[in-house]
Amino acid sequence: MPTLYHCVGARSFRPLWMLEEIGLAYDLVMLPFPPRGHRKDYFAINPLGTIPAFRDGDAVMTESAAICEYLAARHSPGGLGVRADEPDFGAYLNALHLGEATLTVPQTLVLRYGRFEPEERRLPQVAEDYARWFASRLKAFGTLMGDRTYAAAGRFTAADISLGYALMLAEYAGLGDRLPDFARAYWARLADRPAYRRALAAERAAAHAQGVSPVPAPLGG
Repeated sequence: MPTLYHCVGARSFRPLWMLEEIGLAYDLVMLPFPPRGHRKDYFAINPLGTIPAFRDGDAVMTESAAICEYLAARHSPGGLGVRADEPDFGAYLNALHLGEATLTVPQTLVLRYGRFEPEERRLPQVAEDYARWFASRLKAFGTLMGDRTYAAAGRFTAADISLGYALMLAEYAGLGDRLPDFARAYWARLADRPAYRRALAAERAAAHAQGVSPVPAPLGG
């Protein structure tokens, strides 16, 4: 059975959502955020000390978008993934990785320099610069997406989960009011999916059962 190591509200929510969409049985191990500061034994699982970590047989993975791509290819072929012979394969891969590299990374800097660092080390101008960077890149993605309902192939895929988490994080980071109208409508569609709600419920139940704070990691760091 696959095992996912997860912090509430962290990037590891992407593979958790994927697992619920697929309907694959899994073990969910909850960790306090950040685990490298509170659970030194976690380095034996993931030497980077970052979230997520994912194990499926001999496969050990630590990148959330890559785990989604793996789950789509291995456990949902032709469903949550887009095959290489489909016309939208390029758009799928681009959106899948844009959600992490282009949309999530600047938000982590907003959180770090606007919230996580001690008061004397916070840099409000840096936080504001990266908030604007995020909004600008999101607007540009809207141009790429056009009037599509989903990111690629005319159906919900792992790319939408990657992008959806970036929009979920925007709400946690206090950037929800900077989302353009297309992003608000897109996120509303994604957040209405039963598997998304199941993932939230699984996260909350596991946190309570394992004695971990249910406050999202970006807010409870």
